Amino acid sequence: MDFSTYEQLSFERLDNGILQITIDRPEKYNAADEGMHAELARVWSDVSADPLTRVAVITGAGKAFSAGGDLAMVERIAGNHDRVAGMLSEMSDLVYNMINCEKPVVAAINGVAVGAGLVVAMLSDISICAEDAKLGDGHVKLGVAAGDHAAILWPLLSGMAKAKYYLLTGEMVVGAEAERIGMVTSAVPRERVLPDALAAATTLATGSQLAIRWTKRALNNWLKQAGPIFDQSAAYEMLCFMGPDVTEGYTALREKRAPNFPSAAPVSE
Repeated sequence: MDFSTYEQLSFERLDNGILQITIDRPEKYNAADEGMHAELARVWSDVSADPLTRVAVITGAGKAFSAGGDLAMVERIAGNHDRVAGMLSEMSDLVYNMINCEKPVVAAINGVAVGAGLVVAMLSDISICAEDAKLGDGHVKLGVAAGDHAAILWPLLSGMAKAKYYLLTGEMVVGAEAERIGMVTSAVPRERVLPDALAAATTLATGSQLAIRWTKRALNNWLKQAGPIFDQSAAYEMLCFMGPDVTEGYTALREKRAPNFPSAAPVSE
């Protein structure tokens, strides 16, 4: 498999068939623009088909894992039906390609994880997170429904009460708390994140490959059963991109102020 066509992901082959993937846009804290989003969606099919890869380890370059969606991308999508339709298809590919990837994926969450980066971090089979890393699904703060993975996954990881709280408020979760409520495998000091992730990957890469892959496939049927939940949430998110709240959401984020969503205007008698 030739990974040289990727521009915002870098690859390093390690011992035992471990492929280290680095989200490589450190000057933007690895925020996802259209190019990166597309690469994160398709890379898992390539990993699954690559005969030299037994386990993938994904991390972020610099201080962040991935700081969410690039605001300029959000502006380009909002109100544009063709772009919204394309993003709906691509976000489905990202989620389902990760679920269907035959090879185990280990996330080394070295810093903040939001947006498409959070999708990758949470859908990985094993997640090693920095204790002080901040994880968050801030869709509602942008003015759109939480649609790119959270509805299918968060209730399964942390339970419905915690999932509803964080997804309805958009609050961030610190790594140590994410471990406590079951969202990540473990939370460790930042300097241990990548070494611990690589140690877990080595265990997987040197074990019975069919046994591990088929165990993953069986467990991921929990997610596949919830496919209609994901499909609905993704459609709702994209529907919100055609409304006025998202424009106020990204404008407020750019201006670093609280949003005044049109749908939250004062109620008159």
